[in-house]
Amino acid sequence: MIPTHVAIIMDGNGRWAKMRGKERIYGHYEGTESVRACCEYAVEAGVRWLSLFAFSEENWARPEAEVTELMHLMAKSILNERPTFEKNNIRFIVVGNRSRLSEALNRDIDGAMAETAANTGLSLVIFLSYSGRWDIEQAAERWAADGAPEGRYGDYLATAGIPDPDLLIRTSGEQRISNFLLWQCAYTEFYFTPVLWPDFRKAEFRKALEDYASRQRRFGKTGDQITQETNDSK
Repeated sequence: MIPTHVAIIMDGNGRWAKMRGKERIYGHYEGTESVRACCEYAVEAGVRWLSLFAFSEENWARPEAEVTELMHLMAKSILNERPTFEKNNIRFIVVGNRSRLSEALNRDIDGAMAETAANTGLSLVIFLSYSGRWDIEQAAERWAADGAPEGRYGDYLATAGIPDPDLLIRTSGEQRISNFLLWQCAYTEFYFTPVLWPDFRKAEFRKALEDYASRQRRFGKTGDQITQETNDSK
């Protein structure tokens, strides 16, 4: 059983660098190699959506020099990977409070999204300047302004049109979701690994998918009900 949508909280870049006597940014640069490896494996495994939590709204409180370098890394990565997106039929999407991003970075994002909009392979969603609470709050404001239409709240979330994650992976050993996809993860399976993000490559991703495949998702039902429904669908 392959999940349709995998979301990853990419944690541990700074610690990985510190363990090697390097500056934190060194870990972020090495982490981009894990992004590339995970995209490749997602395509190989048949995952349709891969969401990566790249930068939270809370991360703006980090030292200015680190934030500046992270934004530079994001812009550089987008420019460098655009040919790869096209070659591998990957659709590139950015979700978050983009009003806080620079005009130049927003132009790069818009260009990459426009160029890949028609691609039909893996949808790669980068969450940038995003927080789950911000998403719920901005959706509530827009929903109320439209007269609170019944049954359509999800259409106002920043992730409208994106399926809820089947599996959420967090690296580095931390066991929390840190304000990521609070609404969308109501029935998501969680997988926590002590592996730091720069070391999370294809083999580790495979382990997470294998663990997911061993689970039975119940959505509030009993195991017997799920088994019967599965048998009825055969």
